[in-house]
Amino acid sequence: MRGAVIHAPGDVRFETLDDPKILHPTDAVIRTAVTCVCGSDLWPYRGAEPIGDPHPMGHEYVGFVEEVGSEVTGLRPGQFVVGSFATSDNTCPNCRNGFQSNCLHREFMSTCQAEYVRIPNATGTLLALDEVPGEEFWPGLLANSDVMGTGWWAADAAQVRPGSTAVVVGDGAVGLCAVIAAKELGAERIIAMSRHESRQKLALEFGATDIVAERGEDGIARIKELTGGIGADSVLECVGTAQAMQQALHSARPGGSVGFVGVPHEVAVDGQELFFSHVGLRGGPAPVRRYLPDLIERVLTGRIDPGKVFDLTLPLSDVAEGYKAMDERRAIKALLTP
Repeated sequence: MRGAVIHAPGDVRFETLDDPKILHPTDAVIRTAVTCVCGSDLWPYRGAEPIGDPHPMGHEYVGFVEEVGSEVTGLRPGQFVVGSFATSDNTCPNCRNGFQSNCLHREFMSTCQAEYVRIPNATGTLLALDEVPGEEFWPGLLANSDVMGTGWWAADAAQVRPGSTAVVVGDGAVGLCAVIAAKELGAERIIAMSRHESRQKLALEFGATDIVAERGEDGIARIKELTGGIGADSVLECVGTAQAMQQALHSARPGGSVGFVGVPHEVAVDGQELFFSHVGLRGGPAPVRRYLPDLIERVLTGRIDPGKVFDLTLPLSDVAEGYKAMDERRAIKALLTP
């Protein structure tokens, strides 16, 4: 098969790879319907994370079951499936508590920008649809495998409630999906922090009521101004930088909550400052599997359309251009078609 391989910062290639095989009886192999480039893929692409030896990339996927291991139940070849970037057996104590992304048998997906993918823990990870959905739904279902699920987790972790005020820090695909989540969870006011016109427009379409273009101290001051000097009930941090975290923590009101889902890079939280702020802080890898049944239904019924974050569609063979376009902010998120 063919798939994406990263060799060095700025160097992603489309290469011939070994076909995936069933390695464990709990595995499945799927044929990719669509896949994509994630904002978190840009960390190694930009040299902010070590790459080591050349290796495949990608952790977002929907597709068709090709083969299942002997212990896989509820799945059969030909079914259209949606999964999570973190695999889970969905039966261990952590899974039963709703944190499937911390499953005792968790594996993080990392080979999905390819024509075929091996899925560990297939029974607990994959949800099979009753029938193959129309291709117009594929982008939205693909978004559910990470960015929509992660945006939902940001809103959930930040305790967005009906009638509340929410601030979204970050205007990438996760931040934009977090706007959708905040609206669906009933936030009355949603302030999206964005400096890019195309992303501001999409944020407003998704339900944002206000746009704040300022960053850092200026951004915090603007949030305080918009909230009567108090701060927001909920802040959704969807970037992962030190500045974004500080912006989030200082934009929340005393007693408010911050949900942080951006993969942290050089982020440090002052314990004493947090202690006296009365701000709650929760985050981590999104338990996407917890939300998948609900999110799939919302997409298929047309209630939400997170697939709109894909503003560039390319053949999988042009995956390198997808990385480049996102790195240069010419695209929010690149959809790849095998």
